[in-house]
Amino acid sequence: GTEPAPDAAAEGAQQPVPIVFYELPDLVVSLNTNERQSTFLKVKVSLELPDQAAVAAVERVMPRIIDHCQVYLRELRPDDLRGSAGTLRLRQELRRRIAIAIAPAEVRDVLFVELLVQ
Repeated sequence: GTEPAPDAAAEGAQQPVPIVFYELPDLVVSLNTNERQSTFLKVKVSLELPDQAAVAAVERVMPRIIDHCQVYLRELRPDDLRGSAGTLRLRQELRRRIAIAIAPAEVRDVLFVELLVQ
């Protein structure tokens, strides 16, 4: 006989929206300053992804993601990172660049694990 299909509604009620977090390797760049002393920026981010397929997409193009992010980060000046507005802009820009790299897979959010300027 045929097996009854699992009740999708009941299953959906128990299961929250799936979220997968994926931590990128540390990004360390020398910031754009006019001083002799280098200022380094270390960024560690975790991507919030909708599913394992998005994880596979991220892993497939990891060198491109790191390149896109580093090219952007190198252009920054320490002033660009000041305050919550600077952090918000950094988050949006990284998310935009990562989204372009992994399309059509999507990235829900970029979360800062560590953000260090020294």
